[in-house]
Parts: sequence; C-alpha cells; structure tokens
Amino acid sequence: MKPSDAALAIKKLIDELNDHSYRYYVLSKPIISDAEYDRLFRELEAIEVKFPDAVRPDSPTRRVGASPQEGFTQVQHRVAMLSLNNAMDQEEISEFDAQVKRFLAKEAPDVSSVEYVVEHKFDGVAVTLTYENGVLIQGATRGDGQVGEDVTANLRTVKSIPLSLRQVFGKDEVKPRLIEIRGEVLFLKDDFTALNREIESGGDEPFANPRNAASGSLRQLDPRETAKRPLTFFAYGFGAIEGRALPSSQAAGIEYAASLGFRTSPFFARALSAEDLCALYGTAHTQRADLPFEVDGMVIKVNSLALQSVLGFRQRSPRWAIAAKFPPIEETTILEDIIIQVGRTGALTPVAVLTPVRVGGVVVARATLHNEDEIKRKGLLIGDTVIVRRQGDVIPAVVAPIAAKRTGKEREFIFPKECPRCGTSSVREADEAVARCPNASCPAKLLERVLHYASRNGVDIEGLGGKLVELLLEHKLITDLASLYELPADKLTELPRMGELSSENLLSAIEKSRKPPLDKFIYALGIRHVGERTATLLAKRAGSLQRFLALSEEELLTVDEVGEEIAKSLAAFLSNPDEVAVVHRLVARGVEVQEAAQPTSNALAGKTFVLTGTLPTLSRKDAETLIMDRGGKVSGSVSKKTSYVVAGTEAGSKLVKANELGVPVLDEAGFKELLASN
Repeated sequence: MKPSDAALAIKKLIDELNDHSYRYYVLSKPIISDAEYDRLFRELEAIEVKFPDAVRPDSPTRRVGASPQEGFTQVQHRVAMLSLNNAMDQEEISEFDAQVKRFLAKEAPDVSSVEYVVEHKFDGVAVTLTYENGVLIQGATRGDGQVGEDVTANLRTVKSIPLSLRQVFGKDEVKPRLIEIRGEVLFLKDDFTALNREIESGGDEPFANPRNAASGSLRQLDPRETAKRPLTFFAYGFGAIEGRALPSSQAAGIEYAASLGFRTSPFFARALSAEDLCALYGTAHTQRADLPFEVDGMVIKVNSLALQSVLGFRQRSPRWAIAAKFPPIEETTILEDIIIQVGRTGALTPVAVLTPVRVGGVVVARATLHNEDEIKRKGLLIGDTVIVRRQGDVIPAVVAPIAAKRTGKEREFIFPKECPRCGTSSVREADEAVARCPNASCPAKLLERVLHYASRNGVDIEGLGGKLVELLLEHKLITDLASLYELPADKLTELPRMGELSSENLLSAIEKSRKPPLDKFIYALGIRHVGERTATLLAKRAGSLQRFLALSEEELLTVDEVGEEIAKSLAAFLSNPDEVAVVHRLVARGVEVQEAAQPTSNALAGKTFVLTGTLPTLSRKDAETLIMDRGGKVSGSVSKKTSYVVAGTEAGSKLVKANELGVPVLDEAGFKELLASN
C-alpha cells in the first residue's frame, strides 16, 4: 500500500468508526455489532502502525494514547465562561422575567415579547472544547471563567465527545474554521454507582457525589486513568465561532450542536411568560429523581441572540440568563440522639434523631446510621452539628459532623449489648458489621416481619400498615405470620379506630392473600439476603413449596445467581424447625401457595441476557418474562458468559462493559426479532 492509499484508507475508516461511535454513545442506536466495530478498529490500527505519518488527530485510536502529564497548563478562554446568578424559587424566577422586560423596555422599546428557553442545569464540571477545521484541538476546564486548565488528553477519552465534527447546520457546506463548544462533563447515575462499587472493592474511599467524581476524573495526570471512568458530555452552548455566522437563537444553537454530533439536554422547552417558566420549573423538579444524571436546577436563557446582545452582562454574569436552583438537598442540623431500631432479621440499626430540618422541600427528623462501625468511621458524637443529605431526594443520610462547631458538651454513643425491645444479648458475627437480636420471639422482629410479609411485593395484604400491626401485637391477636389467618372479627372491631367496616376490609384483604404465587411467598417469608429476584429464581428452580422446603445447601448453590452467602442463609432458614413450622402453620390455615409457572419453550435455553436502559414499549418485567418463558436467564451484570445485552435509551455502564467484552447488543426491535426467530 502506498502512502497516498494509506491516507485514503485511514480517512475512510476514521469517518466510519467515528460515525459508529456517535450512533453508539450519543444516539444509543448502534447499527453494527461490537465485533464488527472491533474489526474496523483493528484494521485502522494496523494501517497506522505501518504509516505513522498518516495518523490523524481525530482517529479513534488517539482517544487514549497520551503520556502521563506532570501538571496542567493554563488556557486563556477566547470568550469568558461566566457564572450565572441564581433564582432560588418561583418568586425569584418571576423577578428575573420582570428585570429582563424592564431593561428591554428602556434599551429596546420596540421589542413586544421575549421568548425564553430552558434546559437542565447539570451537576457536573463545565468545560470548553475547541475545534479547528472540524477537529478537536483543545479541551479546558472553566477555571475562574477567564483562565482554565488544559485537560485535552483526558477529554479525548470521553467517548461522547466527537474527535471531529459530523456536519453543519443549515445551508453551510463547510465546517466552521474554529468553534468552541461549551458543556458539562458528568457521570450518569448508574455509571457513578458502578464506579464507587469498584473503588470500594479495592479498599479505597468512594466518591461523595458524581460531581466530585467527574472533577477528580478530569484532573487525572494519566489519561489512561480517566479512560477507565465512564464519563459523559452534554453540550449547552458556544464560545467563539470563526468561519460561520452564529446561530440566530439559543434553540438554533442547540440544534446546531446536536447536528455536529453532541448530546444535548433531553429537557429543552420554550416559554413566553413568567407563568410558563414557573410551570416548567415545577415539571423539571418533579422529574428530577427519574433522570439518569444529577441536576441541581434548570437554566433559563433569553432565546434570541440579538436580545442577549442588547441585555449584555453585569460584572460577572449575563443579564439574559439565570440558574433556577432546586431546593437544597443538603442542610445542617443537630444530632440530638441515636436510637436503635430492630429489623425483621434482628438487625440492630442505629438511627439518628435530628432537630427537624427542611432538606429539598421535605422535613427530615430521622436518618439511618447503618451500623456501629459507620458511626465510628464518621466520628459522630451526640450533640454534633451535622450535614444532612437527601440521597436521590428520597433517603436522608447524615454525611458528616462539623467538628469546628463542637462546644465540648457532645458525648460518645455507646452501642448497646442487648436488644432494646426484648433485652436479649445481641450477637455480631466476626465477618459482619451488623449486630443482631437472636430471639425468634422478639416483638420488634415480628412487627417488621409481618409488615414485610404483607407488603405489595409480598403476599399484598392491603391496609395492613405499621400502626395496625402494632395494635394487633399489643392486644396479642397475632403471635406469628400464620395467626394473621385466624384473626377474630369480634376482637378486631374492639380495637381503637377499627370499626366494623375497617375490620371487614382487613379480613377481606387477608382472604385475597391466601393464594400467593411461589416467588411472592418465598420473598414474603423475609429470609435474609433473599430479595425479589432471588425469590423468582428459587421459585423457578423448585417449582413447588414442598420442593423449595426440601432444597439442600448444595442444591441451592446450583441456582443461578445464588452464591455462598445466600445459600448459607437459605439453608439456615430451611433447617430451622421454628421457621419451617411457621410455613406449615400458614398452609394449615388455608394458604395455598401456587406452583411456579414453567417455561413454555426451551428456545432460549442456555442463553443469558442483561437488560439496561429504558425500552420503548417493554417494561423491564415484561422483557424478563419473555426471556424466562423461553427458558433463558436474566442476569444483573455483564460478563464474558453473557449471550446478549438488550439496551434501551440512557443505557449506562452495562452497555459500555458489553462493548468492551464484545457481547452482542440488541435494541428492542432486535430483541423482538430474536424472540420471533426462536
């Protein structure tokens, strides 16, 4: 091959591979298999080795290839990366709209209306990417807004950042001579969770939040370390543009960025009034927990770039944009006390009693502290001022004490040696962090166990909540799970707030629970380490309750996804005469456990599937059922033994892992085609 032929072959392969990377990492719609991508990649590598002078900077082989750096050089931004002023609530959003219109009424009185655009305010690291003649030549952090750090080598490893621009927007035929793309580098939630799990497995301290993880990943001196972390990039604007006109509006600019090959915010809307903006703010806040990435608000911008120019800038922020921040998810309060709760397995869990504080719109007064070691690790003292966080806006957690605010009156928490409910000496196994109450008759354990049994994912006894179970225990109407099925109606009506109608409703709900499927019943028993998925796999293997009760530890170890710890826990349960007696009493009182449905065919026997992301029409449960009905297996993690990964939108680290291992990836259409062909 001549050098000229090599250059043409390299160009063709680079264009093809970059196009496939765009479809995979930006659109999540691959059109070739991973094996075919790897073949093209190896072909490119082979030519580049023979003709090193023909290697181009936008080659996919250059994503990880730089040597470790001694430090980061400074970059002067062509256009300043200014920060935004904040609006903390709907009243301040309305005031922003009023300020914009007052300024325009003075400076541009002919303007009759103002259109805004809104998008997510990503909770990541702001960066700027510079492309010259369509090729990425530099990437930098925001820094102080005027000067940032050159992290080009690290940003090249982010696979959703194109090494060369795809096309142009509108009628232009040539790529701009120079263009700066502004955006945010972040972790998707699933990828962050997987990263922390990996870090903890190595004995290191996990990252506190995705933003810290993204920042730390970008500041690795060795790009090969950054490449190991599945970062994602979203574009939201521009800096300098040379060789083409600026888009006429913010919305057109986002469309332009998407046409160049960038991911953009999936939440993008227009508004014409303060009322519209407030409604969008409420929608964005409501949807926040369901997003695949962390956001801390939404960004509001005047859509017209001409009006942005009229509005101009204050000293450090534009007049034409504002960050509408969501309510904070971290606050400080006082750790008043630590109490012990007893779970259904006897676990003694310390719980922080806090001076009530509003965190993210919800008043938090309690938060789990997990175990004795966690209290010591965080160095918590009763009386401390502490930072409280709502993790995922749902579960409150005490993050850390503020030692500087200690007065000397704080005191150490001494973990109890006995169960606080029944007084039995607690037991802590050598390899566990949790102490447990071993008393099978402990009333606290029975309370939690009844609630678990009656839960929606258990046998589903509607209306049987915590206060009612406490009443039943207090009046000695239940002594174990089986006694639920012989509750006397006349005694129920005598309980406080339990009239005849309430009693009838409860007894009716209990009656409906008498024929649970085997998997629901196994889960409802509250066996330690046995969740819904494990219960489903056990039911599939056993087929019937009688066969389940006869499973040995050796047989349990042959069940899919059941390891030594789960098998040991199950074996202990099945060999415990008290536990087995409860099951027999349930059956004696009329509970008819339904046998597990067996596969309708063996078309997918021996095949293992992993599901990731959101499929267009199938729920996760539906997809699992389709696989298992045909004799296939569903796993929660990708390995070399995985037959297929079925990927929907916003697929995370599992998709990346599949690509690394060469596991075939199917979208929903491909999945259905596979099912039909079998």
